[in-house]
Amino acid sequence: MKRSIITEDHEQFRKMVRDFIEREVVPHREEWDDAGRPPRSFFERLGELGILGIQVPEEYGGGGESSFVYNAIVFEEVSRAGVSFGSYTVHTCLILPYLLEYGTDEQKQRWLPGFADGSLMTAIAMTEPGTGSDLANIATTAKLSDDGSHYVVNGAKTFITGGVTADLILTVCRTAPFDPENRRGGLSIIAVPTAAEGFAVGRRLDKIGLHQQDTAELSFTDVKVPVENLLGEQGRGFEYLTHNLPQERLSIALNQVGFAEAAIHHAIEYTKDRKVFGKPVASFQNTKFVLAECSAETQAARVYADHCLELLDRNELTVADAARAKLFCTEVAGRVVDKCLQLHGGYGYITEYPVARLYADTRVTRIYGGTSEVMKTIISKDLGL
Repeated sequence: MKRSIITEDHEQFRKMVRDFIEREVVPHREEWDDAGRPPRSFFERLGELGILGIQVPEEYGGGGESSFVYNAIVFEEVSRAGVSFGSYTVHTCLILPYLLEYGTDEQKQRWLPGFADGSLMTAIAMTEPGTGSDLANIATTAKLSDDGSHYVVNGAKTFITGGVTADLILTVCRTAPFDPENRRGGLSIIAVPTAAEGFAVGRRLDKIGLHQQDTAELSFTDVKVPVENLLGEQGRGFEYLTHNLPQERLSIALNQVGFAEAAIHHAIEYTKDRKVFGKPVASFQNTKFVLAECSAETQAARVYADHCLELLDRNELTVADAARAKLFCTEVAGRVVDKCLQLHGGYGYITEYPVARLYADTRVTRIYGGTSEVMKTIISKDLGL
């Protein structure tokens, strides 16, 4: 189906990304899987190509593009090739909006040039060992020093994507005591340099999938952070997190539509080549019907995700509509990838086949960024229930 949001400039960008992946990423897929993340030089290469900083304003060394379509194209090409850009999505799609929206001029001058060229990688630390989707229960503290010059951060975080790679981590901390009457109050976002004394990366978590996306436990023990690293205003952290949720959740939805499209492509190629009872698997009615169902569902998800992408570019995507997009697209991807793996038979369970990696990687998308159950809660509230 023709996509109205894609222009010739987008297609030229797509070709550049596709060629880069083929030349410089695909040959290293197994090596980076074993290492648990791409090397630092890979992110610097993304910076050289302008991929990391495409939405960073030109005055800070970026491409100055306002549209999120370019990011969506990266998702599609990464999915198509069955590779990973490591913590790229967190860095460019989750962190950048916080820096642009809430960073001071001084902070932008200090962080954005390195953000764009790959010399300063970022992550965000929200989840804690005892706190999942309920961010109001965050216990990590940041106490202001008596002279007001710095914060002292203490606590622990877990499931932090890019936590091993990052140089700067936006850390959600409690800067005021917990108030049961205002559970969302008292939270702030403080940018913690990973070189700071008292900061430590704990376990690197082994996952079912996403093997090139480092995920870690972090600890903060009397970490001193200059007060100049407070992002926005103290105590408004929860509000800031909510503001950025639509883009974060749409990023996941767009990524998963790309996964579903890739799974269909691989299933078509495999079933055309694979023979059973002397005939290509693709010639059986069941194969045709299954792939037809997958195509119809995925096309519907693509149209919906593209519409939400247009709304995002116009600054009109709501929290509830982003929740709908994430819920629908991740559930569709789960069904489609599973059906496409089934068409591969036993080979679908072998990791050298792209559909096996898609299967392992897609499952967590119904959990991170807010579980499917949380999405349903948000949507039901929007319905007045």
